[in-house]
Amino acid sequence: MIRHSQAVTFMAGIQWLGFMFANTVVVPLSTSAAFHLSQGQTAGVMARSFILTGLACLLQVWLGHGLPLMEGQSGLWWGVILSLANLAASLAVPVAEIGGSLALGMAIGGLLLVALGATGFHRVLNRLFTPVVMAVLLFLLAAQLIDIFFKGMLGLDASGHIRGGIALLSIAIVVLVGCLTVAAKGLLSNFSILIGLTVGWVAFILLVGKTQSPMVPTWKNLIQPFAWGPMAGFHGVPIDAGIVVAAVVTALINTTNTIATLRAAEPLFQQAVPDKAYRKSLMWSGVFTAASGICAQVPYAPYTSSIGFLRTSRLLQRAPFVVGAVLFTAMGLIPYVSGFFSTMPYSVGSAVLFVAYLQLFGAALQNIEGMKFSFRGVFRVALPVLTGLAIQTLPSDAFAPLPGFLQSIVSNGMLVGIILSMLLETLVPWDGLDRA
Repeated sequence: MIRHSQAVTFMAGIQWLGFMFANTVVVPLSTSAAFHLSQGQTAGVMARSFILTGLACLLQVWLGHGLPLMEGQSGLWWGVILSLANLAASLAVPVAEIGGSLALGMAIGGLLLVALGATGFHRVLNRLFTPVVMAVLLFLLAAQLIDIFFKGMLGLDASGHIRGGIALLSIAIVVLVGCLTVAAKGLLSNFSILIGLTVGWVAFILLVGKTQSPMVPTWKNLIQPFAWGPMAGFHGVPIDAGIVVAAVVTALINTTNTIATLRAAEPLFQQAVPDKAYRKSLMWSGVFTAASGICAQVPYAPYTSSIGFLRTSRLLQRAPFVVGAVLFTAMGLIPYVSGFFSTMPYSVGSAVLFVAYLQLFGAALQNIEGMKFSFRGVFRVALPVLTGLAIQTLPSDAFAPLPGFLQSIVSNGMLVGIILSMLLETLVPWDGLDRA
């Protein structure tokens, strides 16, 4: 019985490893391309992302909020960083200067988060995150992630055309993982994500062909600081005040990820998250936000999408999570291992995560379960959700006339939807209107 339990824990840890990897690998690839890094630098950035993500997960589960929730690179930060890097050409500014100002802004923002966590700022955010706001956030997050992974499944080429063989294989993986999740019982259902990743990777090699060559970092690549550019304000590097302010504001807004994830975790774990857990989680997120600028990483926050993964696997124990995080950290420290895993086909990871994140829709519905909507009350959910979705469908250059700082906020449909929902819940007396 003991051996069986240990085997299940290890396999569940491998599944967590696959989840962490699939959520992480594309982020350093995209940011490295945006900052025009060499292949060696990109390999170093990727290895550091494995190390930092694994360490962030371990510190959060041991010294932070204490729950098996992935601490990963924030989607909000990711979008802001890419949009600012893309502004370099239009502003006639070297991309390294943007990277240097971002590093300074991350350092300031990270220290600010540590201070806010220590002083209990989360209590203010907790009051703003009503069940309706939580539902809006989860609806929009599900839509945003599903869109990203659906495009990844299709294997779009440089012209934006679907590659038929990759798309068909991805659909087969979705069917496999979906059937195992819904129809299978016991361990087959619990490990549907791991099975999907393994079978999908092997099938990709057999049916589509060899994946990309591994990017193996040297130790020099691994320890290189400020790969995006030297920190602004030092060694004569100019400070772009607008980018620094944008980074600090993004760090503050990113605290919503912590509040949303911990609030969404409460019904799943059937326990209230204590006040000190919020404080500790914000403080550790601040530490890793500050470190991200030095290590050329997208800053961190608890992943709300972990809720979808946990609802799919139904393995809520901390031990498998710790195993997965330790293995992920070790992957980054062993160059040839991180290089090997960098060859996992993006379409396979996207197909598996597509199924896992469908559970976020259920988590959104759970927040408004039992709520009655009148013809007035439906605006509480419909207006912010549909506005956010409408913004997400706009082309990336639609907000180009706006200043860079505003672009990063207004062009983010999820962020606009959350802010709009908070305003509606705070300013409109919905209960009184329903009785009128």
